[in-house]
This record gives sequence, C-alpha cells and structure tokens, in this order.
Amino acid sequence: MNNCYSSATRKNRWTPFYLAIAFLLGMTVTVYIMPSSNNMFGRNSQLSKFNKTLQYITQYYVDTVNQEKLIEEAINGMLQSLDPHSVYANVMDNKVAQESLDGAFEGIGIQFNILDDTVMVVAVISGGPSEKVGLRAGDRIMTVNGKNFAGIGIENDFVLKTLRGKKNSMVKIGIMRQGFYQVYEYEIVRDVIPTYTVAVSYMIDSRTGYVKINQFGSTTAREFANALQKLKNEGMKKLILDLRGNPGGYLEAAISVCNELLPSGEMIVYTEGLHVKTEKMKASSFGCFETGEVVVLIDDFSASASEIVAGAIQDNDRGWVVGRRSFGKGLVQRQFELEDKSSIRLTISRYHTPSGRSIQKTYSKGKSDYTEELLKRYENGEMDSSSNIKFDKQQKYYTKKGRLVYGGGGIMPDYFVPLDRDSNLTAFYQVLNSSTLIEFSFHYTTSNMEKLRRQYPDVKYFIENMKVSELLFGDLMNLYYNKNKGEKLSLNEASKKELKLWLKALIGRNLYREDAFYPVINSNDKVILKSLEL
Repeated sequence: MNNCYSSATRKNRWTPFYLAIAFLLGMTVTVYIMPSSNNMFGRNSQLSKFNKTLQYITQYYVDTVNQEKLIEEAINGMLQSLDPHSVYANVMDNKVAQESLDGAFEGIGIQFNILDDTVMVVAVISGGPSEKVGLRAGDRIMTVNGKNFAGIGIENDFVLKTLRGKKNSMVKIGIMRQGFYQVYEYEIVRDVIPTYTVAVSYMIDSRTGYVKINQFGSTTAREFANALQKLKNEGMKKLILDLRGNPGGYLEAAISVCNELLPSGEMIVYTEGLHVKTEKMKASSFGCFETGEVVVLIDDFSASASEIVAGAIQDNDRGWVVGRRSFGKGLVQRQFELEDKSSIRLTISRYHTPSGRSIQKTYSKGKSDYTEELLKRYENGEMDSSSNIKFDKQQKYYTKKGRLVYGGGGIMPDYFVPLDRDSNLTAFYQVLNSSTLIEFSFHYTTSNMEKLRRQYPDVKYFIENMKVSELLFGDLMNLYYNKNKGEKLSLNEASKKELKLWLKALIGRNLYREDAFYPVINSNDKVILKSLEL
C-alpha cells in the first residue's frame, strides 16, 4: 500500500524474469542458462515486438522522446497489470525505501502513496517534523508552498524532490482530512528523520505494559526485545501491542516480534507461490513474553507485516485483536535489482496466517477500485459498525480453539471499536484539524522551557501533575479565534475536555517527546480502554 515493500524484502540478482527485463532495457548480460522448454528467450516473438515498437517510436515519432522514461513506463505498465503491489522502483525509490527502514534522511518525515493523482499520507514517522505539527495517516496533500499539488500528474520523484530538503528549511503543506471538507495548512520545518521503529513503551498500570511499533525495520527486533525486557523489569504481566497505522516493513522483523510472544513451534505465517516453494515460518527462539496476556491493536492502516503479527496472535489464540479491520495486504514481494541500481518488486507468493487464510483483499476490479477501497469503508458505514462489514462466506477458517475467522479482506479484530466521530466533539475537531493547537503548544513550551522543566522535572511527574489551567486554555482559544476570524465554534464541555487533554499531551511531547505524549493521549483512547477491559 505504500513505497515500502512490506510483506518480504529479499534480493536476488539474476532470474529469468530479471533477465527478460534486462534484455528489454538493452543491457548486456553474460549468463549461462540451462536448456528449457519454458525458456523465455526461445521462440518468443513478443520480445521482438517490443523492440520493434521502441525502434519505430525512436525513429519516427513526431516529437523527441525520452527513451529511458518510455521504457520505465513500459515496465510499470507490465507490472501494474499483474497486481497492485508489483512495482518498478527507480534509484531514488530504492534509496528512499531503504532509508526509511535502515537509515536517516532530511525531510518532513512521512511515508506516502500516490492515489488518484494525489499524495496520501500512509504513515508519519515517529518523532519527525510531520508528526510534531499534527499530520496523520490518511491525510491528502493538496498544496505545497501555496501551489496546487494534486491532479497535476504527480510522480514519486517529484514528490520526494519537493518535500525533502535541508535540515531547518521550511515547507508549507495544505492537507485535506477524512470527514472534513476544507484545506488545513501546516508549516513544517524539515529535520533529520529518526528511524526508531518502536515509538514508545511504558506501563499503563502496575501490571499492563504498552508498546507501539510504527513500522517493521531492521532495528525492530532489538528495539522490541529491549522494550519487553524493560517493561518486565517494571512488573509487566499483560501487554498491549499497538500496530495501528503501521504500514508494514521487513518480514523478518515481524517474525522476530512473533518469536517474543509465541511458544516455540507455533506457526507464524507460511507463503505459497507458483514458482517458489512453500515456506513455513514457526516460532523458534525463546521468547521474552510467551505466557502473559496479549492484546494487539489494529486499524485500516495496519498492513502487511502488521497483519502477519495480528494474524499469528489471533489464529494461535495467543491473545485478542482489538480495533478496526486491517488493510488487507497478503502478497509477498521480492526485489530484483537491475544494472542501473533501479529494481522491480515482483509479487512471488501469498502469505497465509496459521489457520490457512489469505488476508489479501480482492484486486480483480482493477487498481483504482483497489486503492479506493479504504474510502468506501467510510461511505458504507464500516467505520461506525462492524455489522456493515461484508465477509466472504466462502473463506471460513478456524483458530486453534475453533473460533471462526474469515479470509480475503484483512484481519477482522476480535473486538471492534468504531471510529471516534462523536457529534459532541465538533468544536474539538475544528480546533484539532487547524494548526492552532500545534502552534500554540510549541510556542508556549519553547517560551517557558526552563520554567516547565523545573516545574515538571521528569516524565512521570509531568503526566501525574500537569494540569491545563483555564488561563492557558483561554490563551489557546484566543489564538484560534484570531487566526480564524468569523468562524463559529460551539465549544461545549466535552470538546473543552478533549482540547485540554491534547494540549497537555502536545506540551508533554515538546518537553519529553513520545514518552509523555502517548501516556497522556492514550488515557482517553477508546481502543486502549477496551483493551484494558479485556
């Protein structure tokens, strides 16, 4: 669903398919191929047809053509006709994908996808500039620096070139958000983007630990194991693992997370494909938390590697899955590198949860229908009630203890929690979706940093003792009214309470980053509260 190749990341330089692509690109390759009746190069007039077409375009087309771009688009066309996740990646694409999982870069800190000629925020990187100003998964970027940024033939390279930049440089982003019908502007100061994949870990109460994983990268296994050990030392007997908004990442990282939670020998996932042998992955190493109670949180932006973890926990009856139905990406990609350091990421198999179900949602109606499926969930009422979800009754499967689960459309949580769209919170959403709350909390914290540090010397003391005064709240609202002259705001007690909670959380983030933000904001999170009930 995004620029990361989530289900699997493996490199294999030379295969018949790769050689065919190399041939199409006019590369010189020296290899030895055993005779085969299925050899793609034997009696294949289609390759000759392609070369002839390219030759005629180069020699006779009315205008000058960029042959490199033409060939890349031809490769893209081939791959897109297969499935939504087989893609061509140029050198910049590869660099970005690798950096987001393994390194650091300077930019605004988002993962994105291009949907209907519009940049869609798939995930915001923990601790990055976009998260700090309030961008969220699902936001659509409509303007950049006051210029239209949608419906203009958006391409990946153009997006990266525009949004990336030197540390401390500023870019103004205008976004539209699901359920709201105006463009909200955010000023984002670029920074070196951190690559920590575990956003935060802390004790919610004396027995319950909380860990949030933003994506599955090369450091996730170590980060997660360290987080579990720290929480166990603090008395953790129960775990809430938050995978909401997690778009996936390395398969190996997902396996490592499951290894910490499942007893040795339990099935985690298996993959099947026409041209690859079936691979079964089971829990092997001694896990740090194999017996305590587990709840996994997911939503519609939890995809791929996140779904592997949720499916393994659910099918093995290791714990409960809570939230909303996950994205539904169950295709495994393998990366084949080309000579110019570009690559193709080709779907080679499907992964199956331990019960045998494939959670890949259908793409039989084309890519457009596939990419718009999340929007349709809002339209058909699925976000408000699980009764509006239509399951494929032909894909019935059963967990280890005999509970019914369905394949073909993501992971359905054991306990569904609807999207929070309380009509009593209209004023709260208006303020939250503007830049006012972020701007106010940032300026207040930076202007009073020394005073606040003395008043709240550590994270725990801040969480337990910080109260948003009426005077401070009044200053926030004065700024909002000054910035939004003439806008009506029906501020009731419910909205006021939520705004105070968010203001405290954002001040906490500016003081002590995620260690203060999440404990505050999670204290009134309905999905978290449901998990604690369980």
